[in-house]
Amino acid sequence: MQGTEHRILRWLLALGLALGCAGAAAHEPVARCFLLDEGSVRCRGATNDGDEMPDSRMEVIAVDGGTLLEGKLGADSTWTFKKPEQPFYVLFDIGPGLQVTVEQEEITVPPPGRMPRWMRTQ
Repeated sequence: MQGTEHRILRWLLALGLALGCAGAAAHEPVARCFLLDEGSVRCRGATNDGDEMPDSRMEVIAVDGGTLLEGKLGADSTWTFKKPEQPFYVLFDIGPGLQVTVEQEEITVPPPGRMPRWMRTQ
C-alpha cells in the first residue's frame, strides 16, 4: 500500500506544479504603443489575460542602454510621453522575469478605422 500512496502523492505534486505553472503563464505582460502625433507616443500595458496594470513601470531606453524616460501607467493603464529624437525602445516591467519591449519600429500610427479606445483623446 505504501508504494501506491507514494505514487499518488507524486502524481498530486506533479499536478499541483503543472497547475501552478499554468497560472503563472497567464499573467505575461503585453504592451502596445502607437503614435498620437509626430512627437507623442501613447503606450498601454496589461497582462495577456486582459488585467489592467495601473501604476506599473514603463521606461524609454536608448539603444545604447541609457534610460531616457521613466513613468508609471495611469488609472487607464496608459502612459503618454514625448517621442525621443534618438533611437529607443519601450520597456514594460511588471516584476522579475516579467518584462516586454516595444521596438521603435513597431510604434506607428494606428490603422485607419481601427484606433483602440485607449488611444482616443482622454
